[in-house]
Amino acid sequence: MPDAPAGSGPRRRTLLAAAALAPLALTGCSAQDPSGSAAHGPEPAPKDALVMVIRHAEKPYAGDLGEDEDGNEDPGSLAGRGRRRAEELHRLFPPAGGSSLPRPAVVFAAGGPAGAGGRPPARCRQTVEPLIAALRTPLRSEFGVGAEEALARAALAGPMPVLVCWEHTGIPRLIHALGAHRVLGVPAAWPDRHDLVWMFTRQQGKWTFRELAQHLLPGDA
Repeated sequence: MPDAPAGSGPRRRTLLAAAALAPLALTGCSAQDPSGSAAHGPEPAPKDALVMVIRHAEKPYAGDLGEDEDGNEDPGSLAGRGRRRAEELHRLFPPAGGSSLPRPAVVFAAGGPAGAGGRPPARCRQTVEPLIAALRTPLRSEFGVGAEEALARAALAGPMPVLVCWEHTGIPRLIHALGAHRVLGVPAAWPDRHDLVWMFTRQQGKWTFRELAQHLLPGDA
C-alpha cells in the first residue's frame, strides 16, 4: 500500500482540532482577565458637594474711596456699606440652624499674588474676615482671580460645605470649572448686586442651583 500523503491521517486531524479550539481558549482567558476592560465597572459618581458663592461686599462708587485696615483711604478696599455688610454676614449662618444656609467648613476668598499696590486684592478678604472670626472657620486665599480652575479643584476636594467670596467677573468661570454652568436657572453673569448667595448642590453627580437674598442691610432686595 502506498504511503499516505504528508499532512493527512490522524496527525492532521489532531492539528485541525487544536487550531479550532485555540480561539475559544483565548476568549475564555480574556473574559477572566482582571486587567481587561470587561472587568471594570462604571466610574463612581463624584462625591456630593455644596458650594455657596457670594460677591465681595460693596466697593466705593466712582470718585469715592474706601478705607484699608489702618483707616487710610484706599480705592481697592470696601466702602462703608460694604464693611457693614461684612460685619453682618455671620447672621446668614446662625449657630442653632434655622437657616437655609449651612455653616461653611472652609471659606475661600480671592487673594493670590500682590498687585500693583504691593499687596493682594483686599475686598474679598475684607468681606469674609469678620465672618471667619465669628464662625472660627479657616480661610484660604491663595487663589487669585483668573485661577478659578485651581480654586474649583481645591474646593471640591476639601471638606463641605464651602463658601467662596469672589470678584463678580470671575464667578462665571468658577461655575464653569465646577461643572455647574449648564444647570437650569444659572445666570450667565453675576448681576449688579452684592446681596445674593448662589448655592450649588451636587448629589449623585448632578448639580442643582438656588439663589438666595441676604436681607442683611436696609435696602437689600
